[in-house]
Amino acid sequence: MVREQLEARGITDAEVLAAMGAVPRHLFVQEALRVQAYEDTPLPIGYGQTISQPYVVALMSQLLELRRGMRVLEIGTGSGYQAAILATMGCTVFTVERLRELYQSTASLLRQLGLRGIHMQRRDGTLGMPEAAPFDRIIVTAGGPEVPRPLTDQLDEGGILLIPVGPRPRAQRLMRLRKEQGRMVSEDMGPAIFVDLVGDHGW
Repeated sequence: MVREQLEARGITDAEVLAAMGAVPRHLFVQEALRVQAYEDTPLPIGYGQTISQPYVVALMSQLLELRRGMRVLEIGTGSGYQAAILATMGCTVFTVERLRELYQSTASLLRQLGLRGIHMQRRDGTLGMPEAAPFDRIIVTAGGPEVPRPLTDQLDEGGILLIPVGPRPRAQRLMRLRKEQGRMVSEDMGPAIFVDLVGDHGW
């Protein structure tokens, strides 16, 4: 997976590649789909949600320009795979899941894996986690119509926010925003298809 899907497609961050090689992806998918766990495709995890394909997880992790010790807010815990990658890279991860059943199953899995530095809560992710702010990085793994203002408010100066944004569900552009002197400066990183961002500042 690392050599043929990630390195071959331009993932060069050594920490990202090491984490992708270390985290057992098959544990984050349903047992019936484990034979497909390392293929370069998204897979259903129930409740209308998916685990992103390995390349997308690696690309988003690389675009965050992470360093060990950073505080990262993740919106949309899902299977917990992205949070596991971030924690394996040495970040402290604050992650939010909206769906009760997914929250319960993923929290149980993360505890079983013994991953440290992951703080998970069930709430409306579009509101962020203000009590733990500010964050060095924010990653949103669902697509919404706009960049939620609570998230930009919770991003530290010099921080990066990565989010799929677009006017129609499941047809977004992946945007990377940097906070520079209190202003958000955005870069378009290309087309993206994600599950819907649901909440006060989503769909």
